[in-house]
Amino acid sequence: MTEKTRSPEFHLAMGTLSGLRQDLFHDAFAYRPLPPMRTDGPLTRRLPGRLRKYAAWTPHAVVVGLAMFVMLLSMVVADSEGAGVGVALVGFIPAGALVMTLVRPAGGWWVSLLSTPFVGVVGHYSDGWPWSPSSFVGHLGVMVVVAARTRPRTAAWMWACTAAYAVFAEVFLGGGYSTDSPQMLVFSGFALLTTALVSVRREAQREVKVQRTVTAVERDRRTLLEERTTIARELHDVVAHHMSVVAIQAEAAPYRVENPPPELEQAFVTIRENAVAALTELRRVLGVVRAEDYEAPDAPQPTLAELDGLIANVGDAGLTVDKTVTGSVRELPQGVELSAYRIIQEALSNALRHAPGSTAKVEVSYVLGGLGLRIVNTAPQGLVKASPGAGHGITGMRERVSMLNGEMTAEATEDGGYEVAVFIPVAPSEPAATVVTPEPTA
Repeated sequence: MTEKTRSPEFHLAMGTLSGLRQDLFHDAFAYRPLPPMRTDGPLTRRLPGRLRKYAAWTPHAVVVGLAMFVMLLSMVVADSEGAGVGVALVGFIPAGALVMTLVRPAGGWWVSLLSTPFVGVVGHYSDGWPWSPSSFVGHLGVMVVVAARTRPRTAAWMWACTAAYAVFAEVFLGGGYSTDSPQMLVFSGFALLTTALVSVRREAQREVKVQRTVTAVERDRRTLLEERTTIARELHDVVAHHMSVVAIQAEAAPYRVENPPPELEQAFVTIRENAVAALTELRRVLGVVRAEDYEAPDAPQPTLAELDGLIANVGDAGLTVDKTVTGSVRELPQGVELSAYRIIQEALSNALRHAPGSTAKVEVSYVLGGLGLRIVNTAPQGLVKASPGAGHGITGMRERVSMLNGEMTAEATEDGGYEVAVFIPVAPSEPAATVVTPEPTA
């Protein structure tokens, strides 16, 4: 209830304070080392290999060089005012804060800000308050390094806190000294604004580069899709035409022979059925790689329940197949059923093409952890020459098995045949919950 009654100004103030806490207070002294600079820029990539390796540490060298300049400046000022060596050593504090920004940026800023009155009091500088010359240069360098390493919001908070400290030091700790707060606020404002603009520009360039990369990837995908669609259309036009011709010729062939034997008529019928089935399968598969406006026919996918029809089909083509099913037959996921059917289909097709005259054996094992398949054919028999293959069938079977996290072996047997063994893991299905219907009371 209290959250609803609070004004938007209150939420804005809380959000602002949350940003201050996140940027300057939360894990202020966390270890965040400055990584080496990238050397693929327009200037650094022109350098020789050895120099390019050292060029990656240029930001670190600049910060360390500025810290050494701060220490020398402290010694020179102390010498000009006749101060002792102890006063000159005070310059090591802003220099150390500057070096600290390389590993703990927010912590280095706090050290630089909180050590300013100490350095001013110990140094007895009369030219300005609250910043001595070394603290002035060191604090400017610290704010620029921290702003470059963080984000523009952090730069704004550092400038605001520096301004608040300047007002506090001038009002309560001035002691009649002349102030250099306006110079600090003006110079730091310009320095932080320039650093923030450079950071914003660099971030915008990085986003543009990422967007260009994403656009190039999408363009490549679109080009690949267009190429696949073109190939699918050409393949469909060529193969569909020839398969249609085969189906028509197989249907008309018995009428061109007077009194053809029944075996010949049945052979032509089988040829026509296979051609029509292949044409249907071709159109369904090519529909996947067609354009987005193409609607593939919504036909059921084959399963292991249709394995007898597949065996009968290859039997008509001359391959004798013996099927054995072990285990408790159960319904498997659709992807497993389809992949198992296609693997058996491809293995039997390979036996027809590469081992003419052979016999095959198909074993389907329903086990507790999945499905096992074993398709083995004997050595080729007779004088029919085997058809050479490119190995795409075995590759396709392996891809299907790998997609289902299964295992597969395909190798020649000792008697000259070939064996394909597959195991596809299947998670056990959860038993259906029993719904108990309460009996109506009288």
